[in-house]
Amino acid sequence: MSPGPPGGRRAVRLAFLVAITVFAHAAFNGSRVTVSLYALSLQATPLAVGALISLYSVLPMLLSVSAGRMIDRVGTRRPLLWSSVTLAAGVGLPAFAPGMATLYVACTVIGLAFMVFHIAVQNAVAAISAPEDRAVNYSWLALGFSISGFLGPTVSGLAIDGAGHRATFALLTASAIVPAACIAWARPSFPRAHAGAAPGGKVSDLVGDRNLRRVFVVTGVLAMAWDLFYFVIPIYGTSIGLSASTIGAILGSFAAATFVVRMVLPWFARRLPEWRLVSITLFVACVAYALFPLVRTVPLIAAIAFLLGLGLGASQPSMMSLIQQATPAGRLGEALGVRTMVMNASHTALPLLFGAVGTALGMAPVFWAMAVCLGGTGEFARRRLGAKCLC
Repeated sequence: MSPGPPGGRRAVRLAFLVAITVFAHAAFNGSRVTVSLYALSLQATPLAVGALISLYSVLPMLLSVSAGRMIDRVGTRRPLLWSSVTLAAGVGLPAFAPGMATLYVACTVIGLAFMVFHIAVQNAVAAISAPEDRAVNYSWLALGFSISGFLGPTVSGLAIDGAGHRATFALLTASAIVPAACIAWARPSFPRAHAGAAPGGKVSDLVGDRNLRRVFVVTGVLAMAWDLFYFVIPIYGTSIGLSASTIGAILGSFAAATFVVRMVLPWFARRLPEWRLVSITLFVACVAYALFPLVRTVPLIAAIAFLLGLGLGASQPSMMSLIQQATPAGRLGEALGVRTMVMNASHTALPLLFGAVGTALGMAPVFWAMAVCLGGTGEFARRRLGAKCLC
């Protein structure tokens, strides 16, 4: 990797990247909640809501590797700009043309746009980071995601109750426009990760690497757990009579926990091997999912959501550090694309599968199936401590 800009310029560029990420991710995350609640208000079934949420991931699953290669080739500024513009267009569609048909198109566009933004911003952080600062810088980016993860659902829930679904989509569109405007005005330049290295090789080379494959497997399960929460809670909350603002507050409790745990994560990271930290997060998430169907009061649901946020929130910086350690020079964008493909494969299949199960059997089996999956993956991660791996 190129050494990147001097320390002061790195800090400014990192702050810029975190700031635009907050606005873009708030629009993305808020749209997921708003789409679900709007569809439910139109009498959509859990299966139909699952189909909508799956559309966020279909094109990212198919195109993320190509997007990563493109970002390796052209750099990060233009992908960040055009993905922000496309994100704003996708989020704005339901505000101007309401209805279920529009939601299907909007979900597809939003998912594709944010996939490109996500890979590009992660690559940009890698490009400006000295090796000794990499974990800390990813932690700052993760904090940005936590802030937007709280703001998106919470503000969306309040806006829906106060102004309706169309106005909420318009508000989220404004949030998505901010990154595009900032990039167009500031015209930031970022060095390329592994400048001078020519990307090459096959995707199978990355997937065939034992250390990377372990990261991809755990990434997929963590993505399932994260995505399921945002898919199931609006359905579960609506089924027990909760308002949109209350559902938004529960989702905000989860996001607040991810912020809290990421504030103290550097302390844990210095004392725990990465795979041990990942295994702990998986077991904590397992317990949270097992408890969800057993409670129906808002304070307890919010408390369990907070517990789940503590578990899942600690995982992302560790996984990013592990994947960057194992990735060959010049292929970080491609490796992030493979990671995104794995995540979106789970995002695509899981809402459809669990939406069908929820429609047929109720939501309790959905929660418990996820708990079993997390527990098994936690044991898999724990056993990596006894093997020669990335940690």
